[in-house]
Amino acid sequence: MFIERLTIIGVGLIGGSLARALKRAGACGEIVGCGRNTANLQHAIELGVIDRYDTNPAVAVKDADRVVVAVPLGAMADLFAAIRDALSPQAIITDVGSVKATVVADARQHLGQHLPRFVPGHPIAGTEKSGVAASFAELFENHRVILTPLPETDSTAHAKIKTMWQLTKAEVIDMSVEHHDEVLAATSHLPHLLAYSLVDTLAKMEERSEIFQYAAGGFRDFTRIASSEPRMWHDITLANREAILKVLDRFNTNLAELADAIRQGESQEIENTFSRAKAARDKLSTL
Repeated sequence: MFIERLTIIGVGLIGGSLARALKRAGACGEIVGCGRNTANLQHAIELGVIDRYDTNPAVAVKDADRVVVAVPLGAMADLFAAIRDALSPQAIITDVGSVKATVVADARQHLGQHLPRFVPGHPIAGTEKSGVAASFAELFENHRVILTPLPETDSTAHAKIKTMWQLTKAEVIDMSVEHHDEVLAATSHLPHLLAYSLVDTLAKMEERSEIFQYAAGGFRDFTRIASSEPRMWHDITLANREAILKVLDRFNTNLAELADAIRQGESQEIENTFSRAKAARDKLSTL
């Protein structure tokens, strides 16, 4: 058995989908869930996602050979501190956080002697839904999982976490912590900020009921991610603020230039902007 006992702390969309995928692959002997919501954990058992659960993280990680931390970024530090003394010497720990610099800082501060067996990670997959009921085994198929191993990271631990994600049929790549946060600020964090801001702007307009009534497919597609869990994205935004502000400043500059072109009636500049965007998007769809 590749994993004798897997503990997943945070049995939601990501944690639950990982459990389902590894069960489908026959890779786990036992999966232990952990969280604060007992109703959610009990539902996870009823769905066959986990085998048992405990609301105490220190108890949940006892004798686990793999530990996956899938809690909000703001809860990472306390969680690492809570499990540090209960981890077995052989336990390998990873996370699924969307920002790596803050997670790594928390791990360095609180994991102590276990740091070499901590492999920071981030699956680039998800939906706007949350909770274990939204989880499904195919979530990671043909999606990328980014690992950001540290200079101290044990090579065997790194290899085992890589294999774990490959068993979900994901493509696993390595990246530095800094580069990960810069890339995700542009490709994930900024789009969520824009979706939230657009929906909030329109919701404040007096005629908002009519606006939403006539919202077409483009609006629904673009703003779908504004249905994501607000607290989670609040934490992500603050945790990666420097990288987000950098790409947000560039976006604001380009948006101001487009607004000026519209104001001045610069037809060619407007068409050039749209054409460049279409070409880039069409190229992206073939990758």
